[in-house]
Amino acid sequence: MKTIKIIGMLSLLLTVFMACNTKNKDDHSAHNSKETTFYTCSMDPQVKEDKPGKCPICHMDLTPMKSDDTAANEISLSKQQLQLGNITMQTIATTQSSLEQNYTGVLTINQEEINTISARAMGRIEKLYFKTVGDYVAKNEPIYQLYSEDIAIAKQDYFTAYKQLTMPGDFGKNARTMLIAAKQKLLFYGLSNAQIETIKSSKEISPYTIFYSNSSGTISEIIATEGSYAMEGAGIIKLANLNSLWLETQVNINYAKSMHLGQNATVSFTDFPDKSIIAKITFINPEINPDTRLLLIRMEIPNQNLLLKPGMQAIARLTQSNIKGVFIPSDAVIREENASYIWIEKRSGVFESLMVETGLEINGMIEIKSEMDPTKKVVITGAYAINSEYKFRKGNDPMAGMEM
Repeated sequence: MKTIKIIGMLSLLLTVFMACNTKNKDDHSAHNSKETTFYTCSMDPQVKEDKPGKCPICHMDLTPMKSDDTAANEISLSKQQLQLGNITMQTIATTQSSLEQNYTGVLTINQEEINTISARAMGRIEKLYFKTVGDYVAKNEPIYQLYSEDIAIAKQDYFTAYKQLTMPGDFGKNARTMLIAAKQKLLFYGLSNAQIETIKSSKEISPYTIFYSNSSGTISEIIATEGSYAMEGAGIIKLANLNSLWLETQVNINYAKSMHLGQNATVSFTDFPDKSIIAKITFINPEINPDTRLLLIRMEIPNQNLLLKPGMQAIARLTQSNIKGVFIPSDAVIREENASYIWIEKRSGVFESLMVETGLEINGMIEIKSEMDPTKKVVITGAYAINSEYKFRKGNDPMAGMEM
């Protein structure tokens, strides 16, 4: 009887031991299920399998990974990972900065310094004295010869009135009035006083008249051709004054907001590295290019000795002081095709992605225009390491499905 009791007690203890052992295994199994391991590919992190094997895309061995129970746009990192990734955080405050930017452009002809020589009367262009763009024309040099019946009639009226000045009585008085009127018409047609005076001694009135340049400059365009018929006011030739040139360049709209007319720029030239001048912004285009989001600005460049030539490349350096804003290192911003975002420390070891709107870039710093919690720490180094680890673990972009 005593032996039976002992055997019964041993059976009971064995049963309890096996039950406890089973429970421990169950508990351990439950613990393991909480830290489920999945298998992914380092080259194709979107691949996730529940057992070891080969990547179906690149056929590399899958790597075991423990699932991350953080939110969709969060990631948890260990202290060792923070050290290996050189991940540092910092609270960010509004600061003042100075912006210095270089803009490359090309010198062009100053359109406000172009003089168009036009036909003063209807007629045929009998001769052009200059036929090559780029030629220099001095003031009072002949430009073209015009055959014009209207001018010939005005010359004849002047000649006849002059001959009748010596006639007695009313004939002489009327002749003087006709002479004055005819001279005014010839001046209107563009003849000089010297040309008009020669009519008095002419034996025959010519329908041909030579016209002279009223200014000096370089030929930028030849409009008419010899033998062509010109209407009154039609352009014949264009002369450009190269003592003043334009420098036009394209500026990002974010930088252009703080620019203003009259602002100084230091301009240097690729062909003359030792030469630089101070120029002013004379024009800011009110219209933004919708394709490039760039804005045209223009500066007037003095060129007294004509050393500079249209078509030369120039660099304008513009400086803006006392720019206020929230600035972080440019490398702290992850820039994707449709959005930019940063990583902030949500709590110790846990980081959250935050979509932001960026502005100016100044000396390796970038402006954050979105409102930010001043108490939160921003990842200023190692942001790309966090981003890579996130994509490796979760297989997608931290901003996937989110909108600004």
